[in-house]
Amino acid sequence: MEITIKDKSFKLFISEENLQKAIKKVAIKINEDYKNTTPIFLGILNGSFMFFGDLLKSIDLDCHVSFVKFMSYEGTNSTGKVNELIGLNENIEGRDIILVEDIVDTGNTLEKLYQILNEKKPKSIKIATLLFKPNAYKKAHPINYVGLEIPNAFVIGFGLDYDGLGRNLNSIYVLNEGH
Repeated sequence: MEITIKDKSFKLFISEENLQKAIKKVAIKINEDYKNTTPIFLGILNGSFMFFGDLLKSIDLDCHVSFVKFMSYEGTNSTGKVNELIGLNENIEGRDIILVEDIVDTGNTLEKLYQILNEKKPKSIKIATLLFKPNAYKKAHPINYVGLEIPNAFVIGFGLDYDGLGRNLNSIYVLNEGH
């Protein structure tokens, strides 16, 4: 199945069913690792909202939920700069933090967020992502919970966008090269 968004053509890459299986796998591991704790799930907007919502439906722990919003993309390219748009208001000192990302590629957003969060003295910071591009990742922080590893290609859907469009798609689509 192919779709067109603005001037680009995309083809189906990961079905909704496979996304849900990956999300359940991540939730099971988090439930095991955080038994008898009350972590703070920190969603990174805008892209993580669909993964974040579905992930929380399978979390069996008492937990707090918050969001931060960053921007590092323009069109299909990372700008290399991360601009904080909406910050963290909660006191996280001594707390377990689980950062929830839609996709980890270069790691620039996570690097900036780690710096900000570490200044607030949390007990721990772990990262959960729906999609991980190991060939694009340039940072040292471990990615603790990975739904699916993907190649270094431009993808949209399930929260991921192309110039603000495509976030509402229930599956992941990959850019058709040469289109």
